[in-house]
Amino acid sequence: MMKRFYAFLTAGICLCGAVLCMAAPKTDVYIGITSVGKQKLPTIGMPAFTTADEQSKSAAEQVHDVMRSDLLFARYFDVTEEGPAFDTNKVKESLKEWAKQPAKPSYVLTGTISYTEPYYTIKVYVYDMATRTAVFAKAFKGTQTSLRRLAHIASDQIVASLLGKRGIADTKIAFANNATKHKEIYVVDYDGQNLQKLTKDNSISLLPRWSKDGRIFYTSYKYRNPDIFAIDLRAGKISPIIIKKGLSLIGGVSPDGKALVFTSSGGNNPSIYIYNLETQQKVQITNKTTAVDGSPSYSPDGKYITFVSNRAGNPQIYVMELATGQTRPLTKKFNWSDTPQWSPTGEWIVFSGRESAYHPMDIFIVDLTGTQIKRLTSDAGSNEDPTWSPDGRFIAFTTTRNGSRQLYMMDMDGSAPHLLANIKGDSFTPHWSL
Repeated sequence: MMKRFYAFLTAGICLCGAVLCMAAPKTDVYIGITSVGKQKLPTIGMPAFTTADEQSKSAAEQVHDVMRSDLLFARYFDVTEEGPAFDTNKVKESLKEWAKQPAKPSYVLTGTISYTEPYYTIKVYVYDMATRTAVFAKAFKGTQTSLRRLAHIASDQIVASLLGKRGIADTKIAFANNATKHKEIYVVDYDGQNLQKLTKDNSISLLPRWSKDGRIFYTSYKYRNPDIFAIDLRAGKISPIIIKKGLSLIGGVSPDGKALVFTSSGGNNPSIYIYNLETQQKVQITNKTTAVDGSPSYSPDGKYITFVSNRAGNPQIYVMELATGQTRPLTKKFNWSDTPQWSPTGEWIVFSGRESAYHPMDIFIVDLTGTQIKRLTSDAGSNEDPTWSPDGRFIAFTTTRNGSRQLYMMDMDGSAPHLLANIKGDSFTPHWSL
């Protein structure tokens, strides 16, 4: 947090300082896992989607490929396309033929797409091979530009219907990027597609933070001071939220969407405040006159925050109970700690840190007792700004392992790191939608 604080003051925003970037081994194989431990994943047979007209052929291929990638990435299923074409007019016969396949699929997923200008209608069916009955059947309707989104939505609904689990295919990651020579706020789909630039502040904009209502709060020098703004994606407008002299660095949005936790320089030193979005009142919750506190984020239940403070020396990770103000450290021996984010399950806090001044920044997780600290990255450049997927299974972060600062993603245990999106410029402070 202190690095971020000084970076804002100098307008350099060099979040890591100068670090040695080391070559990372190629570890981009991250889909198609066929078992978890000794338990084999259920297989979904996925024949090509059928079309009712010539116009729909490319759309059918696109929706099929996006859904296939979504289901592979989720790692809940193995997916096979090796099997006969599916005749929607002869369902029983088609299922009988799929039952003969070597893969022995547990389910068969098929779809049909038709076009009536300007809308495509996508009908998706999942059949349970044990009972030969449809366990999922839904229709989706949209224009050409919405096909990818409809495919993501369908994938998430299949995961929810078959397994009762939250899917992440229809999620996005907001981040800052300097490709325009200014730092602006962007969003990209979880799979690195559909990049969109949201701001034209022509300044320094950082720290996007999602609210459950779909708004994105962020800090910008748009008015020549680090203030907090909100992007309303539905309305397509940006509004000022906290405009005041001094520093205002957004930390996070409360789970109920009614408050912000942020760092302000209104006191003797930067401290943490809570801002009520309904009453527009703010309350200071840390007040160490000899310390710098910052990088706050809420717990999933909204009863706690985690933050960074140098009150005991070097910046460490702390947890505060909001009702009592009771505060305790989770780390004690790091040379530097920064940007803690609470996992959606409430079990872990992910953060960036280094164990000595000679180490680059890496990603760690710590449990709520502070007794379990696990390193997730090593020997791969400088790694910072971690953010959880809403199902708590993946972590997105920034890394310099390939030279520039890129967006990467990995499993929550640090395995399978891979490039999220090949985006020009340097990227900073990602945050996953809720």
